[in-house]
Amino acid sequence: MHPHHKSHEGLEEELELPPSKTKIKKQMHELQDLGEQLVALSKDQLKEVDIPETLRDAIHEAKRITKFGALKRQMQYIGRLMRDVEPEPIIAKLDMWNGKSHQHTAYLHRLERWRERLLEDESALTELLAEHPGADAQRLRALIRNALKEKDLLKPPRNYREIFQVLREILPE
Repeated sequence: MHPHHKSHEGLEEELELPPSKTKIKKQMHELQDLGEQLVALSKDQLKEVDIPETLRDAIHEAKRITKFGALKRQMQYIGRLMRDVEPEPIIAKLDMWNGKSHQHTAYLHRLERWRERLLEDESALTELLAEHPGADAQRLRALIRNALKEKDLLKPPRNYREIFQVLREILPE
């Protein structure tokens, strides 16, 4: 039997494996997303990406598939093939084509730091509003309050994400 097939007895020991199932699942989703981005590339762009032939063939195949169910299976296959690929160079190449530079990444990090400060420290909002008087103070206060509630109640981070969007409007790149 293949080591990845699990019998009911094997469930207890499986919980002790180093990376958590959630983490593995997250990595799988990220690799599959990366695979989807590769499928979306033009033929010329695809030639420039350094990937193994099996993956290249699987991507060309996915481009030909029209049935949704078949495409979904093909995308899962591509996701599995992606496990043997070093993702960083691919991500760097895609980012370059998408016009995402180091400056852009730094800008996003700056927004993330602001968001964290707003949630941790009340004086951060005062500081932000002093620097950007046009910002909607009431909306921000409500979003911060709701984001903290979301976190406490383990709810989906809707307000948390919206703070980021509002910061993008307030702080130009």
